[in-house]
Amino acid sequence: MGRAVKTVVVIPAYNAAQTLPAVIERIPTEILDSLISLIIVNDGSRDGTAEVAEDLAGQIDCARVIHVKNNCGYGATMKLGLSKAVAAKADKVVCLHADGQYAPEMLPKLLIELSVRKLDILQGSRIASGTALSGGMPLYKYVAGRALTFMENRVFGLGLSDYHSGYMLYGRKALEQIPFERLSDSFDFDLQMIASARARGLAVGELPIPTRYAGEVSYLNPVRYGFSVLRVMFNYLKGDYS
Repeated sequence: MGRAVKTVVVIPAYNAAQTLPAVIERIPTEILDSLISLIIVNDGSRDGTAEVAEDLAGQIDCARVIHVKNNCGYGATMKLGLSKAVAAKADKVVCLHADGQYAPEMLPKLLIELSVRKLDILQGSRIASGTALSGGMPLYKYVAGRALTFMENRVFGLGLSDYHSGYMLYGRKALEQIPFERLSDSFDFDLQMIASARARGLAVGELPIPTRYAGEVSYLNPVRYGFSVLRVMFNYLKGDYS
């Protein structure tokens, strides 16, 4: 009998007191019970996220909370969570956002897909599911995302449909080979992980996921993010992620 697969879920949380409990509640029981760690990174929240996260951690054996005193950015919180996962010798790590936009119910299927397809990175795709617009994605985000994705596929040669989803799963090889601690502290962190994986010949794929926009507060500046995406592509072509 082979050893049990060690899985960690990292939840970056910023001002998510109202949504975090429901996200964790929606994680399928079989997944929650099998985790070696559920890491909530409270990124300097100004609401009651700290208290809510600690209360949840008190109810779940594998949960722990990392508190960042001052808001440091999405990428920075992910690096903290991934570092803890690597230290725990995790085989698989899931990034699950605290605002409820990405369906925790998809975790069993995503984790199986990561293994069956022998992928190093798996990204949930809202576009591949065909639910982007019907699920409430703003039209300007859809159009801009499609334009950027066309360019990204030309640069990275992956043929993905949605490079800008935050539903990310990582295998051990990706976390061992990608120097993620040197990557962005901001929202372009996920794309830099894909660029770094592609530069190392790691296997990257996607799986359709449902789209859900329900009035969540977004802290992403779309113009700044768009320029960041272009910069990642330019730097990839320069060989910066090798």
